[in-house]
Amino acid sequence: MQQTANAMGLAVAHRGPDGDGVWVDAAHGIGFAHRRLAIIDLKETGHQPMVSPTGRYVISYNGEIYNFPELRTELEGGGFTFRGTSDTEVLLALIENLGLEQALERANGMFAFALWDRENHKLSLARDRYGQKPLYYAWLSGGFAFGSELSALRAHPEFEAEIDPNALAMYLRFGNVPAPNAIFRKTHKLIPGTTLTIDMRALETGQAADPQPFWSAEKIARSGLATPFEGTPDEAVDELDRLLGTAVERCMLSDVPLGAFLSGGLDSSTIVALMQARSSTPIRTFSIGFHEAQYNEANYAAAVAAHLGTAHTELYVTSREAQDVIPKLPGIYDEPFSDSSQIPTFLVSQLARDSVTVSLSGDAGDEQFVGYNRYAWGNRMGNVVEGLPAPLRRLATDAMRVLPPQSWDRIYQTVMSWRADRNQQVQVGHKVHKLAELLRAPDRHALYLELLSQWNEPASLVPGAREPSSYGGARGTWPDLNDFTQEMLLLDTTGYLSNDILVKLDRASMAVGLEGRVPFLDHEVGALAWRLPLSMKLRDGATKWPVRKLLEKYVPASLIDRPKMGFGVPIGQWLRTDLRSWAEDLLTEDALRDGALLDPAPIRKAWQEHLSGRRNWEHRLWAVLMFQSWRSHAGL
Repeated sequence: MQQTANAMGLAVAHRGPDGDGVWVDAAHGIGFAHRRLAIIDLKETGHQPMVSPTGRYVISYNGEIYNFPELRTELEGGGFTFRGTSDTEVLLALIENLGLEQALERANGMFAFALWDRENHKLSLARDRYGQKPLYYAWLSGGFAFGSELSALRAHPEFEAEIDPNALAMYLRFGNVPAPNAIFRKTHKLIPGTTLTIDMRALETGQAADPQPFWSAEKIARSGLATPFEGTPDEAVDELDRLLGTAVERCMLSDVPLGAFLSGGLDSSTIVALMQARSSTPIRTFSIGFHEAQYNEANYAAAVAAHLGTAHTELYVTSREAQDVIPKLPGIYDEPFSDSSQIPTFLVSQLARDSVTVSLSGDAGDEQFVGYNRYAWGNRMGNVVEGLPAPLRRLATDAMRVLPPQSWDRIYQTVMSWRADRNQQVQVGHKVHKLAELLRAPDRHALYLELLSQWNEPASLVPGAREPSSYGGARGTWPDLNDFTQEMLLLDTTGYLSNDILVKLDRASMAVGLEGRVPFLDHEVGALAWRLPLSMKLRDGATKWPVRKLLEKYVPASLIDRPKMGFGVPIGQWLRTDLRSWAEDLLTEDALRDGALLDPAPIRKAWQEHLSGRRNWEHRLWAVLMFQSWRSHAGL
């Protein structure tokens, strides 16, 4: 047991380079391994696994409880005495005082932990509300294993690393494997906002257990829509200023150096502005720049940093330097993952880690406050696909596909050269072809699925696969909120946010021993976001209107008023040039047939169309390439 726990902990050593610990109860077959990234209470009193003062509970915990100072004060008022200053000790005391479920309801933070109740012989796993921290588990032959990453589970001698074809099909659609699925059979991710409690005595008889929710994004959404914010738009901005400012202040609590990612976009600029307003010294900010203008926001970030007076560090990365990250990706993500912004996210994490151990991020502003372009036109597009006859939609689709993306780009640039409009769109040709794909959808539900999809019929690529019904989240059902945009928001929160955005941030940052914190995911901020009417979030043609108005208190609108760029790299161009040889090796018919997991024909067809420039299949191909790279790295 001790040896197995040590091996599993060593597999995720990068997540905790500052210390390690193992606790074993051999009599009951329980073992915890912990790797520590020391943020709060750097002394031995913060060491884990940690045993409660009464000896009843043992915890191994990853994350931060941001409101732990207030909780500590309450507990001390009730007679608790603490040895150290860590949030882990406060969380353990809170559980002992209130029980697990009530403790989780009171805790404001990001976390994944395992708790052993020595009195009742029960093991509980818990994951935070939005899924900021990962937690995998697997049912073994007569046993159970869990860990922050799949590599920890694979270090267990009884773990069977057998790829699940159904999970592979989901991956090829979404570019990630959505919870509760994992790429291996008999393996799962704990759904955000749930606990899984296992009675070890029942486990011996083969009785399984199911996750139970302690929080529900859908319930918060329905409650917010039922009790909308009744103040004026300006009062809504003030309330956001108060709640998000408090969230930022809580996220700034650290015993180690702290900074922030700054892309120059609306969300990261808002977080940095609120940080700087609460700091007597310049906040350290970090940006990655690219020499390709259509992917570069570093100049905007520098302008925001200069206005706010932060201590700013930027690094311009060449294509070669960005491409050098690619061989590292399978090890960093530890499960197939193909959001290509994983590359700049790792690079900015690496840059920040040279100076700080904690970095705040502007992630989740889009999902909380209606930031993606699809929210602005979602209802209109839904009406089109459901109201326009299928033959007309097919005709429009064919017309848009006549020209390759590069030709559409040239046409757009020619038209825009006659206009004095600096807010020009990027990757117009790609968007035209994406719109053509969307017009194929028979209804708005299918339209949303098309928006998320890399491959539209991924089960046809995976022999024998049956793709589970899913919109990218933990459930496969459509939430009826009586508004397509609101429904997309909720599905993005339970799916795209937790399975893509937060995975990207967690793995990239933890790979270099950096903790990423996301103030927009304070659950009180999220509750406010759902109470704000859609007309307040999409206002005067502007997305994220409350966030824009909040930022204007600190930064001139001229510095951030421009089209959304995203955080990408020119993967499509690289696949035709610098990465062509590497990609070809992974996409040969023999390589694709290896293991009988993939059908080479549609993949080879997409590869040839991409190379010719007739289509831009960068996302489809990147999904296959990341799977092939991961499989090779994992020795499968």
